[in-house]
Amino acid sequence: MIWFYKNRIILISALILGLFLSGTEKSSAIFGRALKKSQTKKRTSSGEFIIVSGGIALRKWENLRKEKYQHDRWWGNFIRPARARVQELQNEHDDQCDITWLVYKPSYESRANEDGKPLISWIESVRDKYNIRLIWISKGEDIIEYINNGKDRTKTKIAGFEYYGHSNKHAFLIEYSNQIIGSSTVWLHEEQLKEINRSSFLRKSNCVSYGCNTGESMAKKWRKATGISMRAAIGKTDYTNPLKPTVVSPGYWNDSRKIFKRKK
Repeated sequence: MIWFYKNRIILISALILGLFLSGTEKSSAIFGRALKKSQTKKRTSSGEFIIVSGGIALRKWENLRKEKYQHDRWWGNFIRPARARVQELQNEHDDQCDITWLVYKPSYESRANEDGKPLISWIESVRDKYNIRLIWISKGEDIIEYINNGKDRTKTKIAGFEYYGHSNKHAFLIEYSNQIIGSSTVWLHEEQLKEINRSSFLRKSNCVSYGCNTGESMAKKWRKATGISMRAAIGKTDYTNPLKPTVVSPGYWNDSRKIFKRKK
């Protein structure tokens, strides 16, 4: 009889573990496995972290290019690294870490129709899983509007701002190659940055752009407008590693001391 109960307990435990793992696999199939939780003591966040995910291209346009010049083979290019950053922030800080995620919705709606997949629901599942604030945006000005007025900035300053998406040296290309091949119809230009209220940021706010070439001009205008340095790429960035975009050689991050010369 004892043997019977012991084996019954083992069987029930195995079933529970199986159900847990199956749920994990479903999530992993969409976005990859979650990062390991930090075992170190977490810090208390003192402000809001803003993460922006720009829009992606449509395959019908990109397939017209030579393969080496194609963008966004995977729909989650700018979603997966944002999700990984959310995990990092929540591992580093306490559970009350204030995170707001701005996502350009129109591009994901059109890519969802093209791919035949529920991309909007998948993006919203990240919001639900990590209990963060998700705000859908439709134009570049929405970013500035949220920086200035998304919260009472006398009480809640911005501790971090990060951009994942297409860009050139003068602008965040919020929409790119989704409406017209190789072109942007929605952007946030460096000349618009003067509209940002610099008092919205903490003095030691961490600002990063993972878009191509923004370290060549836009990052300088960002600092002039906000008083905060922006870490950004001199040259192109690569999203092959969905957990952390890198700068393509011979490019480099603008906070390093390398000298970059473009080929003529």
